Amino acid sequence: MHLAQLNIAHLRAPVDSAELAEFVALLEPMNDLADRSPGFVWRLKESDVDPTATVVHDYGDHLLVNFSVWESRDALWDYVYRSGHLDVLRRRKEWFHRVAEPYTVMWWIPEGDLPSLDEAMRRLERLRTEGPGPEAFTFKDSYASSEAANLPAAAEARK
Repeated sequence: MHLAQLNIAHLRAPVDSAELAEFVALLEPMNDLADRSPGFVWRLKESDVDPTATVVHDYGDHLLVNFSVWESRDALWDYVYRSGHLDVLRRRKEWFHRVAEPYTVMWWIPEGDLPSLDEAMRRLERLRTEGPGPEAFTFKDSYASSEAANLPAAAEARK
């Protein structure tokens, strides 16, 4: 099993604004760091040509979307909290609005699968409405891949 993760951010200003210029300048190095990190599998890209292109979708308001797949929870944890990414993460209040509801979600997927953004947004909504469980969780309230593998949808996917 691999770990899918989605996190969204409510931008403080348009992505092409002067207020977000420093953040945009950090996108390419952070994406490159993720791509080279042990355990990285895949990430949603807005453009294969422009490494600074951000994925912004309209789900009620403009959201910056970070959506990726990792070999394990530990691999994702190491990228988020034990790499240069942490320095950027610590500055998130400069670029994004604070939200009271969950803005990140994780779930296990069969190795080789790539979930859709629509599925990811449904998982985030599930976490918000039902709380953490094997089908939608966070670092704080995580579940092992073995728990997800026993869910009906995972068993069906293996057939």
